[in-house]
Amino acid sequence: MNEVVNLGNTYYNYNYKNTELVKRTYRFSNDFFERWINFLDVSKGTINTYTKSIRQFLLFLQNNRVTQPTRETVIAFREYSKLHLKPTTVQCYLMAVRNFFRWTEEEGLYPDVAKNVRGLKIDYGFKKDYLTPSQVRYMLHRINRSTVTGVRNYAIILLMVTTGIRTIEVQRANIEDIRNVADFTALFVQGKGRDDKNEYVKLEPPVLDAINEYLTYRVDLRGSSPLFADTYHSKVAVNRRLTTRMISKIAKDCMYEAGIDGDRFCAHSLRHTTATLNLLNGGTVQETKQLLRHARLDTTLIYCHNLERAKNNSEARVTQAILGRYKVEDF
Repeated sequence: MNEVVNLGNTYYNYNYKNTELVKRTYRFSNDFFERWINFLDVSKGTINTYTKSIRQFLLFLQNNRVTQPTRETVIAFREYSKLHLKPTTVQCYLMAVRNFFRWTEEEGLYPDVAKNVRGLKIDYGFKKDYLTPSQVRYMLHRINRSTVTGVRNYAIILLMVTTGIRTIEVQRANIEDIRNVADFTALFVQGKGRDDKNEYVKLEPPVLDAINEYLTYRVDLRGSSPLFADTYHSKVAVNRRLTTRMISKIAKDCMYEAGIDGDRFCAHSLRHTTATLNLLNGGTVQETKQLLRHARLDTTLIYCHNLERAKNNSEARVTQAILGRYKVEDF
């Protein structure tokens, strides 16, 4: 039985039993791709990621005039992507391609040509640096709080660096998500990959004061309104929700104004700062895991391993054993 397969802007008729691909012209449609997406039953974010990944693969096929992708085609796509993209992005693309062809084989549409194609070795250590307490204080000091935008940005940065919440969690936060729990005030957050706001972070008095100061500038304080909104200019606040890109830019700009620049500093550095400062100041691994709402303890332990290496003075001991009382410049 022949099935129609979409491999770009052209459809191909694949005879699964005879492993023959015969080109036929069909009107372009997304039905095939939509069938795969519906089969996955995943979140909207994952759908967007898979869509982007597969489109890059299909574009690779089109640019190289490939009509019958093979295992070598997938490997070539991997090697090409390595030249232009970060390893984590390439790995994401490969995951989508593997998933896609696994489904085509299960459906009897096309053989799984991505089976056993080796992925990349990813370094799961942190690729962003954290800020020292003095850097955080100076960054907050440099924010111009004479405007509503500055007051908002100050509240966002202080919230992120003291609680470790992600940009997506800041973006999703509503005014009504600030609630009293026991004898403290908390912000309930919708974490990464979550559907509900059933976890929270504690708002210390200086953080809550900064948020309340910002909210005095807001026009609409309905509970369903975004906690942090976009602004037209310095004097007028509106209730349009910030995007994660806007929040990332706010964090990056604030760091830049404080002289903290470079590829290893970004909005996620604030989350690293939260975890690192908590561990350095007596927080346990379990407390840090709960603070950051990590799904796996292994993720939190990476912070511990980094700190243990920083405290390891092996090089100094070896140098002292070799050079003794002599200085390096004496040799």
